[in-house]
Amino acid sequence: MAFGTQDEPDEVMNEINMTPLVDVMLVLLIIFIITVPVLKHAVQVDLPRASSAREQSKPQTVRLSVDAQGAYWLDEIPVSDESLPAALRQHASREPQPDLHIRGDRKVPYERVAQAMAAAQQAGLRKIGFITEPKAQ
Repeated sequence: MAFGTQDEPDEVMNEINMTPLVDVMLVLLIIFIITVPVLKHAVQVDLPRASSAREQSKPQTVRLSVDAQGAYWLDEIPVSDESLPAALRQHASREPQPDLHIRGDRKVPYERVAQAMAAAQQAGLRKIGFITEPKAQ
């Protein structure tokens, strides 16, 4: 029994044979080198430009203001209490439905703003927001 010989069946080989891996990588490299120029020699066609995305139309904004005396203003036009629901229904029927921004004076009773909100909700307006001034520091 001599040391350093590989005649013994019990010895384990501690090295990874890299030759098959290198052979596979070289074959893949050659395939890519051959196919890339073939792909670039395709028929040149000037394709038309078109967009398949739907055009997004942004909804308009309707401003409802309540002044210090409690009077309603719809887009800077004075509106009476009786004609406010009809005017809001007219805006609610538009497509896309506009956003309603309510601006209430700080001195107006909250009841007037709540009545405007209720009228907007009954008219079918879904997006209602309040406009406020930032607090001065």
